[in-house]
Parts: sequence; C-alpha cells; structure tokens
Amino acid sequence: MSRRSDVAPAAKRGVVAAMAMTGMRQVTVGLGLVPKPPPVEIATEGIPSLFSRVPADLREEAVELAHWGYGAAAGAAFGALPPVLRCHRWSGPLYGLATWAFYEAVVTPALGLSGPKQRSTAERAAIIADHLLYGAIVGARR
Repeated sequence: MSRRSDVAPAAKRGVVAAMAMTGMRQVTVGLGLVPKPPPVEIATEGIPSLFSRVPADLREEAVELAHWGYGAAAGAAFGALPPVLRCHRWSGPLYGLATWAFYEAVVTPALGLSGPKQRSTAERAAIIADHLLYGAIVGARR
C-alpha cells in the first residue's frame, strides 16, 4: 500500500488511540498517579487566553476534542512515514514514545509549562504507558 493511502486509516487509528488514552487517563488520574494530564496542562497553563474563550461548561469537551484532533494529526503523520519505518511490530509503540518525547522536549518549553519538570517517576511512567498505548493502536496492522 502506498503512503498516501495509509494516511487516512492511520489518522482514524490516531483518533481511536487518543480516545483510548482518555480512558487510560481516567484510570491514572483516579488512582492519583497523574494529577493533571498533559492536555489539561496545555489548555490551562499553556494557552489559557485561548482556552478561556471556551464557555466554562464546555471546556472539558474542548480539551478532549483538541486531544483527539492532535491524535488524528499524529496518526496521519505516522501513516505518511515510509513503509519500511512502519512495518515492524514495535514501530507503533516507538512512535508513541516519540510523540511523548516531542511533547516533553518541544511543546512544554514552547508553551512555558512547568509540570513535566516536576513529574514524579510514577507519573512519568503512567504518561509513557499512555503513549505506548497510543502508538500500539496507531501502528496496528489490519
């Protein structure tokens, strides 16, 4: 299959994967492992002026929709990679780790977020597991 025909299915898997991350996040937050998930950090600390424009009763939904959109875009990017980079069993999970590393190395400093520097080992492990799940779903073969 060509890369072009792989982009849309990978974007769809990216949405599903972001939704699965939402479920996992419910568990990790509920267990007290993750006090403030990265999408909430971005909305409330990274782009508060934009986020404040969303009606208060729709903010949680806005955060989720933005996360799912980001998941779709990252999934599409995975689908656009050369097949040789996507064909291995661990390509998806490694890609998930790469999305986490991009968040930590690029997004957080660009938005001035302090949370990642203060994360405990358990919180980091929970967020890494979240992104491994994302990658496993995005990289799943038919």
